[in-house]
Amino acid sequence: MTKLYQRWKDYPITEWRWPDFSPQEMACKGTGKLMLDPDAMDKLQSLRTRLGKPLIITSAYRSPEHNRNVGGAKSSYHMKGVAFDVRQDNHNPAEFLAAAKEVGFTGFGTYPKSGFIHVDTGPARKWGRPFPASATNLSVEPPARSNPAKSTTIQAAGATGVATATGAATAISQLDGTAQLVVIGATVVVALAVLWIMRERLRKWAEGDR
Repeated sequence: MTKLYQRWKDYPITEWRWPDFSPQEMACKGTGKLMLDPDAMDKLQSLRTRLGKPLIITSAYRSPEHNRNVGGAKSSYHMKGVAFDVRQDNHNPAEFLAAAKEVGFTGFGTYPKSGFIHVDTGPARKWGRPFPASATNLSVEPPARSNPAKSTTIQAAGATGVATATGAATAISQLDGTAQLVVIGATVVVALAVLWIMRERLRKWAEGDR
């Protein structure tokens, strides 16, 4: 039964049955209010279980006022607590969509530039552009709230490096052809300059000018 809570903290925690999510994650980002549809939440939990990876929820329930503030559709299913926007950083979008359909979601919106997919239990429909091939099978795995990873300082540093490189590659891929050439050209020039400086220093060192 769908019910509106003025604060997500008011939800009876003993009745919460979705282990990979929390009331705070599902609450309105603008007001803290919470509305849940148990059937939609069951599908979301099934999707999480099927994929075996964390689902980063950027938007679940939205109050009408918050929906207006973020430019949501006037009849957005987020206001009914049956829609979820999920980041795709750690998912293959094609596999995600297939799994979402299998567990019973019927509405799908793809937003490759923003990096998320919208799923809901409204009428069967789909919209948006497909994710490019470069956006699939990303290697960066976000920390799982329900299953924290055992990390060390070295692992953290490595993850940061991968995330930075992935973010840079994604940003460049979204530029038009001319802009990509400019960025790549500038990078090559800088690399050549660094190599020239290193070569000169080695030459001076070999000649005794240290």
